[in-house]
Amino acid sequence: MSYEIAILRGDGIGPEITDEAVKVLDEVRRIVPGLDLNLTDHEAGVGLYSRTGDALPDATFQSVGAADAILLGAMGLPEVRMPDGTEVQGRIIIRLRKGLDLYAGVRPIKLYPGIRPVVDRGEAVDLVIVRESTEGLFASFEGGTEITDQVVGDTMLISRSGTERVSRYAFELAGQRQGRPSDGRSLVTCVDKANIFRSLAFFRRVFTEVAEREFPQIGYGYALIDALSLAIVQRPADYDVLVMENMFGDILSDLAAALNGGLGMAPSGDIGDDHAMFQPSHGSAPDIAGKGVANPLATILSAKMMLEWLGARHDDEAARDGARRIDAAVAAVTAAGEVTRDIGGTSSTQSVGDAVVAALPRDAGNPDGR
Repeated sequence: MSYEIAILRGDGIGPEITDEAVKVLDEVRRIVPGLDLNLTDHEAGVGLYSRTGDALPDATFQSVGAADAILLGAMGLPEVRMPDGTEVQGRIIIRLRKGLDLYAGVRPIKLYPGIRPVVDRGEAVDLVIVRESTEGLFASFEGGTEITDQVVGDTMLISRSGTERVSRYAFELAGQRQGRPSDGRSLVTCVDKANIFRSLAFFRRVFTEVAEREFPQIGYGYALIDALSLAIVQRPADYDVLVMENMFGDILSDLAAALNGGLGMAPSGDIGDDHAMFQPSHGSAPDIAGKGVANPLATILSAKMMLEWLGARHDDEAARDGARRIDAAVAAVTAAGEVTRDIGGTSSTQSVGDAVVAALPRDAGNPDGR
């Protein structure tokens, strides 16, 4: 099948890590029969805002909304702020999430061969954090209340429909996976603070209704966010898919990246029913931009997630095949130690991208073949 892919390279290291992901996608579309990717660049970002006063032009928003999927590098320049003191990139990402109804923030935490994690428990790590991306505390974005420069408030909003659909997404995802590493059991864990907050007790109640009504074949459980923040580091193999409110997911996914080598190994997807955007979980790191040391693997793995999503959405085996080849290539590269300095290597951004291209399996029937 043919897909229109909108590319947003962004700021800081965004362009250079996106270059490597595009390089990999170019090779994948060359070697996978039946996979046609039309990659088109669109301008957006804080750099554009600095020049024009508009970080995400309406024309760009319309174009990326019409694409089959979006691949984003990284957005943000910390020194460029809105009049209220907040950073500009939040306007871009949240406008895309809300405008395209990308309600499931999906952040896989997987330990690849050869990577020494920041926190090493000596066990397999393969879990997914799913955060509801349109509600929760983020619902107050640009809508908080300030009283005469003395009191400022933001409100957490949880809806039944929003909780039902993100819970449903988490269960469907669990049904597609191999289960948690400890025993292969499919398990969805609701992460909340239901012992204190009525909104999160409601989130848990709706989650339970979806579990019992629609997914009796998949196990489920609960965890309080504070206790889980320790448990996930102590026993990562006990977890499969975790679903939670927006802010909790934002924080926990960064913490969990200590289990797989850091944010340079942390891809993500913002997924809705009709649209999806894929990007590394990390920021734009302008302090290392242009030095050739940024880790492109999170972006390359985000491109892999994009192909997985396209394959599932369109029942397209060619897209699934492309995703499997990228995953195998990344595993081969990390096992060989061809990685950047953030995960213990000496390779450059470009050489890691070149290594992934070289490692892509050429034989569709043999995912480890060349």
